[in-house]
Amino acid sequence: MRSLRFVFAGAVLALSAACAPPEPLRLTILHNNDVHSRLQPVSAQNNTCSAQQLAQNQCFGGMARVAALIERERAAAAAAGRQILVLDAGDQFQGSLFYSHYKGAAEAEVMNLMAYDAMALGNHEFDDGPEVLARFLRTVRVPVLSANVNADAEPALRGLYRSHVVLSRGGHRIAIIGATTEDTPSIASPGPRVAFPRAETVLNPLIARLRAEGVSHVVLLSHLGLARDREVAAAVDGIDVVVGGHSHTLLSNTAQGAEGPYPVRVRGPSGREVLIVQAMAFTRFVGRLDVDFDATGNVIRAEGDTIPVVQSIAPNAAIQAAIDRLDAPLVEVRARPVGVTPAEFPLEGCRARECALGNLVAEAMLAATRQAGAQIALQNGGGLRAGIPAGNVTLGHVLTTLPFQNAVATLKLRGRDFVAALESGLSQVEQGAGRFPQVAGVRYTWDRARPAGARVISVELRRPDGGYGPLDPDAIYTIATNDFMRRGGDGYTVLRDRAIDPYDFGPGLDDALAEYIRTNNPVRIGLDGRIVTR
Repeated sequence: MRSLRFVFAGAVLALSAACAPPEPLRLTILHNNDVHSRLQPVSAQNNTCSAQQLAQNQCFGGMARVAALIERERAAAAAAGRQILVLDAGDQFQGSLFYSHYKGAAEAEVMNLMAYDAMALGNHEFDDGPEVLARFLRTVRVPVLSANVNADAEPALRGLYRSHVVLSRGGHRIAIIGATTEDTPSIASPGPRVAFPRAETVLNPLIARLRAEGVSHVVLLSHLGLARDREVAAAVDGIDVVVGGHSHTLLSNTAQGAEGPYPVRVRGPSGREVLIVQAMAFTRFVGRLDVDFDATGNVIRAEGDTIPVVQSIAPNAAIQAAIDRLDAPLVEVRARPVGVTPAEFPLEGCRARECALGNLVAEAMLAATRQAGAQIALQNGGGLRAGIPAGNVTLGHVLTTLPFQNAVATLKLRGRDFVAALESGLSQVEQGAGRFPQVAGVRYTWDRARPAGARVISVELRRPDGGYGPLDPDAIYTIATNDFMRRGGDGYTVLRDRAIDPYDFGPGLDDALAEYIRTNNPVRIGLDGRIVTR
């Protein structure tokens, strides 16, 4: 009888232990975002590093070093008794010859060699349509997530991605939920059968259901951009951490040029703190967030930072070998000389003001279409993806600056409609949107303090003698742009809806730029006041 009591007591103790709430969670999140096909190290201009730059220790990132850094931080966190998540916040696609040549297969192979727990669907994953994305999703072994991508009507994508995953860490059930920018239809090519509802409308009921099912913590793996991340964190209850991407924002407590602290802190609807992190882009940083929760799920400690991926980090050997093999067919293409630029053409500022790189590309577009009568060229700042260094310019530089394989398009447009296109391009400067209008053949003045839609003060047409005269709102002008914008991309619906005699099948934009550099070698374009900001 006595032994039976002990057996019964032991069973009660075991049952009590099994039903006891889990211990407080000590979680480490390692994360990156917006890799943009930068499998190899990049320069300060975010181009693929040259051998000379590597020798001079001027390079950053590359996925083999990202993997090594993640391994190092994972080991340190595990040794400290912490639970670990490794996350990618989207936009693996688009940005180098690796994507242009392999269309996602190279990125999938490298990701499969790493230890990611989940990846968000980014807008650039849709750049070449559902079929290309579907091949990637069938190949990659990482769960790819988005709760607000609805592809029920798109057979190519149906069932290949998830809204969320639930992972167990230290006895806690953690939901990782994906979200993708709602602007994707206007800035990529998802096709007509894929919908992108407002994130809040999908996340609110989903998180409520997951919490009711026993999920203890929620991480939003977001490709919405920092401004939207703030909005979602403040509007959707139940989110603990937002691991973000899309806006290429450097959040850091130590790095030069940081746009905010790491983490950003926002109060959710119930008053609980939500932590937001992001790690710039192009493999230059890996973020590490250490966040401790008490037994009720409240944040009691959060610290961390973005860690630079510097050359002194020894690359992961297996991943480096895979990248070298994938790169072998691309070496000759990348190295082809194009010309010389005495001065650097930086990417910085191209989404907010006149930039020399924007002037260069717009002038190249105009030169390529002059025989077709083009008078004005229009290029979206977000279509420029890397700067061009001073010195020898190769085809690799050109293809990294213009990775989207756009064609130069032409159309005729009334003067007033061109002004409307500029207004659209200037409407989201505060959000760092890629639609900012870089131009050739015209000069315009705009007022940032005015409301969107009423910011253009004046537009003048460049005359053959180099002077400027007023744009006639009733006259019809021939415009050169890229085919993505001509079809209404990046919000330029006026180029789609009011175009006269559009033609979307001109030379490749990268070919136009390479030819312009060859013809005008050495290239001496700089800032000339064609965009005046008040």
